[in-house]
Amino acid sequence: MTTASGNDDEALIAAVERFLAREVRPVAIALEQADEYPESIVEQMREMGLFGAIIPEAYGGLGLSAQTYARLVETIAAEWMSLSGIINSHLIMASAVMRHGTPAQKDYFLPRFARAELRGGIALTEPDCGTDLQAIRARAQREGDQYLVNGSKTWITNGLHGNCFALLVKTDPKAEPRHRGMSLFIAEKGPGFSVPRKLSKLGYRGIDTVEMLFEDYRIPADRLIGGVEGRGLQQILAGLELGRINVAARGVGVARSAYEEALSYSQQRKTFGKPICEHQAIQLKLADMATRVEAARLLTESAARAFDAGKRCDLEAGMAKLFATEAAMENAAESLRIHGAYGYSRELRVERLYRDAPLLVIGEGTNEMQRLIIARRLLDAAADRQR
Repeated sequence: MTTASGNDDEALIAAVERFLAREVRPVAIALEQADEYPESIVEQMREMGLFGAIIPEAYGGLGLSAQTYARLVETIAAEWMSLSGIINSHLIMASAVMRHGTPAQKDYFLPRFARAELRGGIALTEPDCGTDLQAIRARAQREGDQYLVNGSKTWITNGLHGNCFALLVKTDPKAEPRHRGMSLFIAEKGPGFSVPRKLSKLGYRGIDTVEMLFEDYRIPADRLIGGVEGRGLQQILAGLELGRINVAARGVGVARSAYEEALSYSQQRKTFGKPICEHQAIQLKLADMATRVEAARLLTESAARAFDAGKRCDLEAGMAKLFATEAAMENAAESLRIHGAYGYSRELRVERLYRDAPLLVIGEGTNEMQRLIIARRLLDAAADRQR
């Protein structure tokens, strides 16, 4: 039997599908090619409450489970992947406050995040570090009831149009191990916080990705998440579990879209007197593509269930992220090949899927790093069983 909550979830997904078909599909190719921020679409996403997707209803959010959120992200990414990134980075920031913020921080920030009054993402990566976050150099020094921040960040999603970010900095550069010197702040734009330039990208266009510069930027001490220094790395890594589930769901969406485009085209295109879907070579490709989509979705659902249950899920999220994003890469390439020259044309979605997919194997921790995380967790579990 479907619960009332289940009915609500189904109604939300159906509403988002209608919104995407009506408002996004007709303009996505043009906006993406122009690398133009989709202001009107984002405003409608705000009105639908999507910026509060996982924020509890008590704080004005939709209170979605990770499982429903993953379905939402898959649905959006299947239409235009960039839109899913606009809410995901924002919700990783919100998740950090939800899990680790003080009661006062939750009361102040979460309703504003849900309304998208404050909207942004996470500021982690720096010019010389990405996967190795412990190597960051941005510094926050305590001065009375404020911190003075200096440093830079790069590849920050929502950096131009957003106004608030979860900022990872060093509060004690000499600490050993290094993570004990790292802290996470909620940083709103203001004097000393600038965005020198927007970065040009192969894909994932329309959404803004920028460099950030902090020059004697002052931030109130009460914006330190949790109120205690030295916990920033653990706080943001916990949020990245949700981020990896999101990226896995994006992978499912891109893989699904690539498969559906290929299936449809193969039924229309004819060679040697019959539709190409009747050729065995094409059938083999379609079978593999559909199987990848289903397997990726099941892995993503498994990770989301573990997250909802409050379990440690870096293993499940890593597996989902690894498989689903590789599925997106493979399906995008196969779809382009099935389309032939038309797949290479900028007039079709397939070309965009082919450019968007590579980001997924890099973002939220490279797939090489996911393999290491998976292997270490498997070895730890094996060692525990032998004790």
